[in-house]
Amino acid sequence: MSKGLSNKLAGQVGEFLVCAELGRRGLIATSFTGNVPEFDLIVADESLKTLPVQVKTSRGHSWPTTANRWIDVTIDEKRQKQIDHGDSDIAHPDLIYVCVLLAAPESDNSDRYFILLKRDLQVICARNYRAWMSKHNWKRPKNFRSLDNRYYVTDLEFFEDNWTLFEQQLDRS
Repeated sequence: MSKGLSNKLAGQVGEFLVCAELGRRGLIATSFTGNVPEFDLIVADESLKTLPVQVKTSRGHSWPTTANRWIDVTIDEKRQKQIDHGDSDIAHPDLIYVCVLLAAPESDNSDRYFILLKRDLQVICARNYRAWMSKHNWKRPKNFRSLDNRYYVTDLEFFEDNWTLFEQQLDRS
């Protein structure tokens, strides 16, 4: 199985696992299977209040992202350095993200779920990128234009099984 197909399947599995878990918790959830740019699921309660949800799935202990989703970064071509202009103004900061860590098929571990708001993820991703880039004086070692960034299970542990966030957000809508 190709890596691209495998990643796509992992994403689908994550979305369906989140739908199932929300169903166990009395909410209706349906997946759009990657066909909507900003969200993957719609969740509804019995009074028909709805929430869009973004699902990110990993088979390892980190999730990839890019720094320019979270930080206003420019590239100084002459000095081959990146310049941090502060946090970006992100659209939909209250969008719920569910980061799914899939358990390996041969392990006895369970899948893990980390539920947080997009603005919380921005804080984590910006902090991680700035910490890594500061060690390198804002000049990436291999490709100075690269904006590759990651967030890790250890960054998300505070948000593990934070399913009550759905109820809180639905109560606000």
